[in-house]
Amino acid sequence: MTDTEHLNHIAERFTLRKSAKLRHRTLVQELFQKGKSVYSGPLRVTFRILSEDDLKGSFREDVPDLMGPVQFMITVPKKKRRHAVDRVLMRRRIREAFRLQWHPLREIIRQDPDIRTLSLAIVYMDTANAGMDVISSAVGSALSKIRKKLYPQPKSDNDC
Repeated sequence: MTDTEHLNHIAERFTLRKSAKLRHRTLVQELFQKGKSVYSGPLRVTFRILSEDDLKGSFREDVPDLMGPVQFMITVPKKKRRHAVDRVLMRRRIREAFRLQWHPLREIIRQDPDIRTLSLAIVYMDTANAGMDVISSAVGSALSKIRKKLYPQPKSDNDC
């Protein structure tokens, strides 16, 4: 692998493309109606697994081309953080933490033939701004909880 190919691979790996953005109204509404939630620190993450048939049923016509294996949205409620600068700050911190930690989950979803897309809604629940270290650990914990709910580990004979 040449240096340019290596840099392109790294740049592709750590970017959030438009296909990772959850932006279709019907998918967002169904996510909050039919999804499951996990809570981690100041974050609540609602997720929903969509098969190819579920995705086709959500649209009148064809499924849009830009639908990644993992799609997410970030919400910081105005009731929790009154000032817009605080809401923007928390969204940026959550997005950065997610960008750095979503790759293992994305690869698992890509390899699973039963799952077409995993939709995520990350909601900030605290009334004060959290530091980047708190947000990063909360995002990592939430993603690992989602991974465990999607793919539970079988009990071994050594477990009592």
